[in-house]
Amino acid sequence: MDTPPAASRLHARVLDELGVAICGGGFPPGTVLYVDELVERCGVSRSVVREVLRVLASMGLVEARRRVGTRIRPAADWNVFDPQVIRWRLASDERLAQLRSLTELRAAVEPQAALLAARRASADDAAELVALAAKLWAAAESGDEPGFLRADIEFHRRVLLHSGNEMFAGLHELVAESLTGRHHHHLMPQHPDRRALTLHADVAQAIQRRDGERARTAMTALTQQIQDELPATPRPEERAPSPRSAL
Repeated sequence: MDTPPAASRLHARVLDELGVAICGGGFPPGTVLYVDELVERCGVSRSVVREVLRVLASMGLVEARRRVGTRIRPAADWNVFDPQVIRWRLASDERLAQLRSLTELRAAVEPQAALLAARRASADDAAELVALAAKLWAAAESGDEPGFLRADIEFHRRVLLHSGNEMFAGLHELVAESLTGRHHHHLMPQHPDRRALTLHADVAQAIQRRDGERARTAMTALTQQIQDELPATPRPEERAPSPRSAL
């Protein structure tokens, strides 16, 4: 694998640092960022800082104002479907709130996707889902955590894809971030729950049998179990105060 140029690494580092600081509340809405201050704090050139701010603006996190500087926008203005914004929130004190939002979105979409997949998936597509459910079991039994995560991401991606709804399919990156975030931040059981494994198999088998209602019911139970496994999201007054800046 080629090593990225130094300028690209600098850009990525500053983008991540600023993104996490903003998404985690280190820079509250209304805070003004000045290029010269960021140059000094980050130890990079003005051109790197300007490009980073341009990218953040494209995501809705900041807005540039003439004679004022670059202002942090309210969270309601952010592109919350951007996978990078999701990763930054998962890396911040907003982790549980982000995971809960993602899980609630999954609960609203994936059961319907499973029902549609039972109607629209080809026989080969359905067989691949059954095989992926078996891979999940095998990875769980052998303690292969990376293999389990890969199979889990692919299973849910294919359910969304085989729904035949291109907008559902377009959500696969968000589902992948949700699964990866739970795994990376140790917010899932140490050993995969056998009921969850059974529900994955139930979804796949129902799709293979063209039983849409059973597929939807099994996926509903699965997403509900995921929600139940998440720790309670702390109230704002219970959270540790965020540092003014993570930089």
